Amino acid sequence: MSFSRRELRDLGIAWLALGVAFTLFIDRALVDLVARGARPPAALALALAVSLATVGVAFLLHELAHKVVAVRFGQVAAFKADYGMLFLAVMSALAGFLFAAPGAVVHRGRITARENGLISLAGPVTNVGLAAVFLPLFLFGPGLLGLIGGRGLSINLLLAGFNMIPYGPLDGRKVLRWSKPVYVAVAVPTVLLAVYALVGLGL
Repeated sequence: MSFSRRELRDLGIAWLALGVAFTLFIDRALVDLVARGARPPAALALALAVSLATVGVAFLLHELAHKVVAVRFGQVAAFKADYGMLFLAVMSALAGFLFAAPGAVVHRGRITARENGLISLAGPVTNVGLAAVFLPLFLFGPGLLGLIGGRGLSINLLLAGFNMIPYGPLDGRKVLRWSKPVYVAVAVPTVLLAVYALVGLGL
């Protein structure tokens, strides 16, 4: 497993841009208070750190999971940030809504439908695993730890379910193309959990 200088730069910029975008979107009231001088800038820095540790990690580990499995199958794989979409993420957050598509792992080489399906499945499965890691913090963590746990749980469940939608470039389409039984076994629970996270937990 290796990373070029450009890939590391893309990962770092995507991580930071997503953190900023989600902070602007989720903590809009805090941003306004800091802008008016009613709260210290340190409060906003803490909110950004929470977003980086939850949303940023969820997105980037999702993409890196694709790379790990692709390399395992002999692919040449690298994460490439989409700077236009990252800019849109920040601007949309400022406008009061959020659309985040930081980039993708691009891989090439000879590959079977099964291998391509498993590469695609790696991202959502990683998010489910991360959700399990954040769950104890959400249930038992006091104060800031509880906030980190809740946000990490929500965003990972949302990412897992959303990416299993069989549409466009999303992972679900490739998994469905490979195996309908596998798709149903993964998509049904992850989509239901994503709906629960959106309705019951929020961000």
